[in-house]
Amino acid sequence: MLQKPKTVKLRALRSPRKFGVAGRSCREVLQKGCLRFQLPERGSWLCLYEDGTELTEDYFPSIPDDTELVLLTSGQAWQGYVSDIRRFLSAFHEPHAGLIQAAQQLLCDERAPQRQRLLADLLHNATQNIAAETRVEDPPWFEGLESRFQSKSGYLRYSCESRIRSYLREVSSYPSMVGAEAQEEFLRVINSMCQKLRSVQYNGSYFDRGAKGGHRLCTPEGWFSCQGPFDMDSCLSRHSINPYSNRESRILFGTWNLDHIIEKKRAIIPTLVEAIKDQDGREVDWEYFYGLLFTSENLKLVHIVCHKKTTHKLSCDPNRIYKCQTRLKRKRPVRKRQ
Repeated sequence: MLQKPKTVKLRALRSPRKFGVAGRSCREVLQKGCLRFQLPERGSWLCLYEDGTELTEDYFPSIPDDTELVLLTSGQAWQGYVSDIRRFLSAFHEPHAGLIQAAQQLLCDERAPQRQRLLADLLHNATQNIAAETRVEDPPWFEGLESRFQSKSGYLRYSCESRIRSYLREVSSYPSMVGAEAQEEFLRVINSMCQKLRSVQYNGSYFDRGAKGGHRLCTPEGWFSCQGPFDMDSCLSRHSINPYSNRESRILFGTWNLDHIIEKKRAIIPTLVEAIKDQDGREVDWEYFYGLLFTSENLKLVHIVCHKKTTHKLSCDPNRIYKCQTRLKRKRPVRKRQ
């Protein structure tokens, strides 16, 4: 039995609702689930929503928090995403058996995890009010938000701006580290960055699906995809999300990291501080650091599962820290004609 409860998302086979359940053991989660769904404990069991693997006491400690589980009773079965496909196809009249078989094959080879994730996202969002934009069109989406937010794009712009502003506040807290002599130069650099951020509205367009293609990180419909991990290992499954679809997705999107490839605290800010302290007549290229701190040149959107709390082992380009000095050509003395 675990010392700390593990939280899972649980649903019954024929129930569209999911509930968060916490327990220190598989049996405890099963008992709470049976009580929640009013099912008999005898003959009931738990399996992974993803592929139907039965959850045992030995396997329970290894599953991550927020894993989706299905509660089954005697005589019921769950085959993971294949079961979702069957449910999806059952909406059509006389679905072709060959189509079901082809779908099963797609979810059983080595690339199945990626397809499973995409299918889960499709099924989760297919019936949602993605196209709706205003509070009037989709009131549930705005539950818990201040009344000043009247559009989905407006709120998500604000969400992105808030993250960028927090990065600016963090950089602005470093003047004391450069020493009294260099503080004036550091503040000048910060002021230049601040003015540029204001001119582009703190890059809030990154989360705005209505922005131009080069200024947003999502599709015109509002789909975001994980851009990590940074160590270049392949993702076990490509994560995608549409925070415009429903309230749950909007809240979940808040857990995704807008993170720096070259790390802000370990590399960018310390390098900027040292560059200002040791500039020795050279001009710091603040626009280079601006790009690393506040733009998609160095910022990548990463699913919380793919975000690894390790050093990225990347550093600033030493050739771009200072602006290139242009040398003035010496004028040759004019020769007198004889």
